[in-house]
Amino acid sequence: MPFKTRITELLGIEHPIVQGGMQSVGVAELASAVSNAGGLGLLTALTQPTPDALRAEVERCRSMTSKPFGVNITVFPTMMSPDYVAYAQAALDAGVRIFETAGTQAVTEVWEVLRKHDVVILHKCTAVRHALSAERKGVDVISIDGFECAGHPGEDDIPGLILIPAAADKVKIPMLASGGFGDGRGLLAALALGADGINMGTRFCATVEAPIHPNVKQKYIENDERGSHLIFRNFKNTARVGKSDVSDEVARRLAQPDAKFEDVRELVAGAAGKVLLETGDLSKGVFWAGMVQGLIHDIPTCQQLIDRIIAEAEAILDQRIANMRVPAAAATKAA
Repeated sequence: MPFKTRITELLGIEHPIVQGGMQSVGVAELASAVSNAGGLGLLTALTQPTPDALRAEVERCRSMTSKPFGVNITVFPTMMSPDYVAYAQAALDAGVRIFETAGTQAVTEVWEVLRKHDVVILHKCTAVRHALSAERKGVDVISIDGFECAGHPGEDDIPGLILIPAAADKVKIPMLASGGFGDGRGLLAALALGADGINMGTRFCATVEAPIHPNVKQKYIENDERGSHLIFRNFKNTARVGKSDVSDEVARRLAQPDAKFEDVRELVAGAAGKVLLETGDLSKGVFWAGMVQGLIHDIPTCQQLIDRIIAEAEAILDQRIANMRVPAAAATKAA
């Protein structure tokens, strides 16, 4: 039996599972597969070279699924920023009505454009204070991102076991738990902690439909829960990447006194990471990966993965937890 939450109702999806927006990974093949499996798939806007290309990708995804899907727009702190508003408008013009946003304060410009339409905005945050600020500014869903996550976990280092209920105590709108989720135990734990569903990035990278070379997918299996590095801490822009010879070298260089970004620029460049994902040559760059690698042991299809997560969660409820409960009469007699 599917889990019914505020997330499934708001987004019109069968299961409370959302695919994270991931650069070079969030394309039609993956997004449509997640949506067809009952979750919410997301296209990553900036994976496409232009707004027109995003519009075409939306149409391509629509040809692969009749289920709801959305578009991720992440605002990066870069010297030469893309036209985020143009990407948002392209998605709107293509009929998209679900958006995931993340990034710097400049994301409010994107919200202003989106709010002129009947859309749902999911916003990713790494702190309760940021979640409350986004809620006040009118977003519809908070995705709270714990320290375990891939990508940028923020600078507070608060793991999900604390961050999710801390956010649930204060945030009134629907909330997704993100960072460290990959199986039915995690889904049930997130719901118990006060979330309305989960957002998964790394786990969806290790699926058949993810546009990632098998060598990289195998690395997700080989790495355990310790298989990541936190880099860029010196620059207050912490990022979690998968452990490899290249990320080992990045960490070594950044540990030196007076380390500068230029010391690792060629190793962490986005273009290099794209080549790594496409060719499987792990010497080309770094790849995003969360601590959930310790829970990844196979490469299923998205359908198999989501079906398994739901089945595991139901089994825990119906068997493990049900068997722990003592009937009221028995408890009274024992007392």
